[in-house]
Amino acid sequence: MTTPGPDTDSAVRLPAVAGTFYPADPARLGRMAAAMLAGATQQAMAGTESGASAWVGASAAPEVSAQPGTPLGILVPHAGLAYSGLVAAAGWRLVPDGATVVILGTNHTAAWLHGVGAWEAGRWRTPLGDVAVDAGLASDILALGLPFGSDHAAHLGEHSIEVQLPLLVAAAPAARIVPLAVGAGTGTGAVAAGERLGTLLAQRRAAGASIVLAISTDMAHYPPADACARVTQALLPAILGLQPEDLARAEEAIGRGAGAGAGMACGMCGIEPAVLGLAALRAMGATSGIALASATSADAGADPRRAVGYLAVAFGG
Repeated sequence: MTTPGPDTDSAVRLPAVAGTFYPADPARLGRMAAAMLAGATQQAMAGTESGASAWVGASAAPEVSAQPGTPLGILVPHAGLAYSGLVAAAGWRLVPDGATVVILGTNHTAAWLHGVGAWEAGRWRTPLGDVAVDAGLASDILALGLPFGSDHAAHLGEHSIEVQLPLLVAAAPAARIVPLAVGAGTGTGAVAAGERLGTLLAQRRAAGASIVLAISTDMAHYPPADACARVTQALLPAILGLQPEDLARAEEAIGRGAGAGAGMACGMCGIEPAVLGLAALRAMGATSGIALASATSADAGADPRRAVGYLAVAFGG
């Protein structure tokens, strides 16, 4: 972990993947984000009226389920917005304006990270405007001690939190964030860290704070699209049941190739933030999840022989 410098309060995290994972042009990006949120809302309303299931397999347009009330947390995908944005929008549309979103990001780039690295103050810049960090809550999280610490470098080239922000800005422009890069493993230490984080967030919510926990993860990587859908369905019970230990075991088995099929690199690329996040949500009082939407990259026109799975879930009490 790095030590925050004297300019921490004015630190601005600049976009790393604008122009690749999403449009860099503000007008184009704004239209895309608004359309995805509107589309997710329309599909949720249509699903409610028809009584349709929230589940969608491969080779189908993403379907969205209605979710009443404000969730304690959401799970959302983090691929390029053209591929996973409609699924992610199904979760982000539920976040109330003015809330603080504690975002647990998948660590793709910081090989040194063996814990939870925070960007604890300042702002994150997006083409749609800056998103402020909730420095007070971040300070409270850092006060929990290891594995929580400050590590700006872990965020500089990482996309898993950045790609969420255009949808967050469009859905809740006054929201603040606490960005946490998670590389804490999937064992008992990660579960314990999640429980400590969740207990803190539950205390802040009980005192009147509006806080939502977001888990940023894609699902299976690179098998055929139908296998992606099967993996998501296989992992879904542990996710919806807030069972991080069961999820870790099931994902590990998929990663070893048990029933995975050709091309399987992992069952869930963000298994570490998912394990920590489910433990935190359980400590916050969440008792179940609702699958909001799912799809694969093939549904957005990518090669169905080498696909990535996407899932959105809302968690409540």
